[in-house]
Amino acid sequence: MLKTLLGLLFFLMMAWGGIVQADLVLIANAAIAENTISREEAINIYMGRLRRFPSGGAAQPLDLPPGGAEKALFYRLLVNKDLSDIDAYWARLVFSGRAAPPRTVGSLAEAIERVAKEPHVIAYIDRTLVDKRVKIILELPSKGAH
Repeated sequence: MLKTLLGLLFFLMMAWGGIVQADLVLIANAAIAENTISREEAINIYMGRLRRFPSGGAAQPLDLPPGGAEKALFYRLLVNKDLSDIDAYWARLVFSGRAAPPRTVGSLAEAIERVAKEPHVIAYIDRTLVDKRVKIILELPSKGAH
């Protein structure tokens, strides 16, 4: 029992350490017109208030799977909300028929692939995973970094 608790404590400490040090970025297809978007524009796209980039092109945000550290950190950095608050927000909007939440992908790799192949798709990932097929349109460094 003690060994299990110590293992769980170690896992949580490692997970927390990864969350604190991650630098998340919002990425888009390398071919889109936007080189950057503002934090407010990202909030409006991810919270269902905007469906287009500032240039007028369609914007489809992707979410990472529930329970992942990146998703929790993203919403904490973007809108300073816990995932339970985000889920409640979307439940209200979906119930009223006003908007649909971002589509969820199964993994970071899938998010990057979708962004690389589809010009209207955006996603958040750890900065270290950015490659030449995508470009950073917004940086969301963790509060302890820099």
